Amino acid sequence: QVQLAESGGGLVQAGGSLRLSCAVSGGTFSSSALGWLRQAPGKEREFVGGISRSGGATSYADSVKGRFTIARDNAKNTVYLQMNSLKVEDTAVYYCVISPFIATLRTGHWGQGTQVTVSS
Repeated sequence: QVQLAESGGGLVQAGGSLRLSCAVSGGTFSSSALGWLRQAPGKEREFVGGISRSGGATSYADSVKGRFTIARDNAKNTVYLQMNSLKVEDTAVYYCVISPFIATLRTGHWGQGTQVTVSS
């Protein structure tokens, strides 16, 4: 059973940065796409971004393009989400997700999430 453990969330002022990490165990990390979803209060869970098995391809939601960067370390079974120029509207619970392909991340297996709060 694959397990994903997110960390790195917290409270940050608008314009600041945070880096989320997700340690993956019990699954085929190197042969899976990885990504991040988020859910703000009262809203549906949405796709933030994803990275392919090799790390050679990435995909981002329009709302985070140019500000967020996903990276993976296959030796450490860890995926990262670097978030820069944070906005109040980025406030949400962020979930790490794993799936065979980037295109299927929205319906993949996710962790328990980490809270990110951006204050004005």
